[in-house]
Amino acid sequence: MRRLPNVITSLRLALSVATFALLVGASRATGPGDKQTLVVAALAAFVIAALSDFVDGWLARKLKAESVWGAILDPIADKVLVCGAILGLVLLDHPVAVAIPGAMILFREFTVSALRETVAGKGVRLPVTRLAKWKTTLQLVALAAEITICAGDALGGAALIAHGLLWIAALVTWITGAQYWAQARRALNDTGKA
Repeated sequence: MRRLPNVITSLRLALSVATFALLVGASRATGPGDKQTLVVAALAAFVIAALSDFVDGWLARKLKAESVWGAILDPIADKVLVCGAILGLVLLDHPVAVAIPGAMILFREFTVSALRETVAGKGVRLPVTRLAKWKTTLQLVALAAEITICAGDALGGAALIAHGLLWIAALVTWITGAQYWAQARRALNDTGKA
């Protein structure tokens, strides 16, 4: 039972790859029914993966099974899920509507990951902020909305809501990136390692 949270996190990684592969397949599908079937399957994989993000952490705390491996694997799985969904959506549909906020999200995610790794080498730890946890939730909801509109080829209000959510997620993502940047600078200045 103590390994269950890490098994769920590993499942999220597999579902992340499946989401991306299904969206790529949908982008190359020739028949409208084929495309819709693949997008619906991608949406199902994405939603299960997104929900697993909450389940694995909750189970780890509940079972007192928190581990170093889980702490490493969980943020990787989150980033792979978000990255796969964004890249798959850009290939599938709405390249302009998804590409710009998607690029903003990916740029921040990779920059903060590199920042964390760099400052960790100097003995500085950047704990996850509450807003960063909400940022992940907002990204997952926005991407689920984007995949949903692709599944139904929705236009108008539903598309505007999905695109608006993605832009809000991108802005919150950048705000948290700026917070981590400032936190790292302060920590490095305090230790004299800047």
